[in-house]
Amino acid sequence: MSPMLALPFPMIDPIAVELGPIVIRWYALAYISGIMLGWRYALWLASRRPVYFNPKLIDDFVLWATFGIVIGGRIGYILFYQPGYYLENPLDILKVWQGGMAFHGGTLGLLVATILFARKHGAPWFALGDLVCAAAPIGLFFGRIANFINGELFGRPAPDFPYAMVFPRGGPEPRHPSQLYEAALEGLVLFVILFLLARRPEIRERPGIVTGGFFLGYGLFRGFVEFFREPDVQLGYLFGVVTMGQVLSLPMIVGGAFLIRWAWTRTPVVPPKSLPGLKAGPGK
Repeated sequence: MSPMLALPFPMIDPIAVELGPIVIRWYALAYISGIMLGWRYALWLASRRPVYFNPKLIDDFVLWATFGIVIGGRIGYILFYQPGYYLENPLDILKVWQGGMAFHGGTLGLLVATILFARKHGAPWFALGDLVCAAAPIGLFFGRIANFINGELFGRPAPDFPYAMVFPRGGPEPRHPSQLYEAALEGLVLFVILFLLARRPEIRERPGIVTGGFFLGYGLFRGFVEFFREPDVQLGYLFGVVTMGQVLSLPMIVGGAFLIRWAWTRTPVVPPKSLPGLKAGPGK
């Protein structure tokens, strides 16, 4: 296929709203949409039996989750992808509006936020983690769509692929729209899998399975799509074979599989009679 026959890239302005000095980008809206919809979905899941903590704790957790994702994502990008650059330009660490977030770092940040919040409120953190992980694909879906709109994180050259696109930043060669592959697998497919798990009572009675399913599923899907995604230009192929995304996904696959097995072999967890985070009112 010649570049002239490739699918045209939809030129969507990365800026969704611009009112004088106020600029709102699609990328920011993706984060906001993912967090808000994930919050409502997690709140709905938290009210389904068995209930391990007061569902209203999810309202307080949203802020913790936001900071965990943003801080972890930024630190992860700096450490995993461009440590040398930020070591020489430390002030650029604060320029988050220029981009530079790593999902694996955001996951670690969210994991830390979940553990600290659960300990603070006395809630079982695997039960909270299951709700967070079940909702995470919502944010992943919107994030990958924003990547596509920005024309970033595009795929490898695919001159013979009928649905290849010429990305403005990717040179004249038609490439895989790998952002859409990730939106479909990491977002839609993973969401459906975790939804089917989270709605089953025997799974909910064993906190940790949904969390393990998320790590395993994301690691497998991300590792697969990396075969179609262009490696980061500053890193290329590690060891001449794999990408950084695949290296970082391997521990998620192993850890997720181990967590599923561990949680499944445990005795079903009985919810506490007094729900953490629930304050008794007068006369109760």
